[in-house]
Amino acid sequence: MEKDKLNAKCKLLIIGGSAGSLEVLIAVLPKLNIPSFAIVLVLHRRSGEDGMLEELIAIKTKIPVKELEDKVPLLPGNIYIAPADYHVLFEKDGLLSLDTSEKIHFSRPSIDVSFESAADVYGKEVTAVLLSGANADGTNGIKAIQESGGVTVIQKPESAEVPYMPEHALKEISPDYILDAQELVLYINSIA
Repeated sequence: MEKDKLNAKCKLLIIGGSAGSLEVLIAVLPKLNIPSFAIVLVLHRRSGEDGMLEELIAIKTKIPVKELEDKVPLLPGNIYIAPADYHVLFEKDGLLSLDTSEKIHFSRPSIDVSFESAADVYGKEVTAVLLSGANADGTNGIKAIQESGGVTVIQKPESAEVPYMPEHALKEISPDYILDAQELVLYINSIA
């Protein structure tokens, strides 16, 4: 890893995933310390899904889960979950915004859209994690994070329930870390 990445302070941890990623999060989130940065989860989910995902995540972690609405401030020490049928964008003034533009890889929220927006706004102060999933969403986004100087983490494909998403990304970039769920806990707590 580059020396400046070791010295960069993380302001945003953004985690993207699809099929099989919820299981990883349920294994990771209960073991995390409250971080000095914000966590944004961008998970593929069905349109019209109610707040069950937010409730499940809130039960599994001691980190406060905030409802992600248009123009809410991104505050450190909180988890934000992308709502169904909206892309999440980051603004230079520290606000989050929601967007209903076209689906990317059949998905809204799209991991690529959120990762690329985070790269533009946070640059080397963002850490992106790409988890299990069944399509190529996230590959272009994690590439943008890497190009902006941010830290990139991809789930070990052999530990993923659906390895296509991490395998696809690994064909395009050499991330800073390739981790399973337990290693991800240790890594996140080490930067928190």
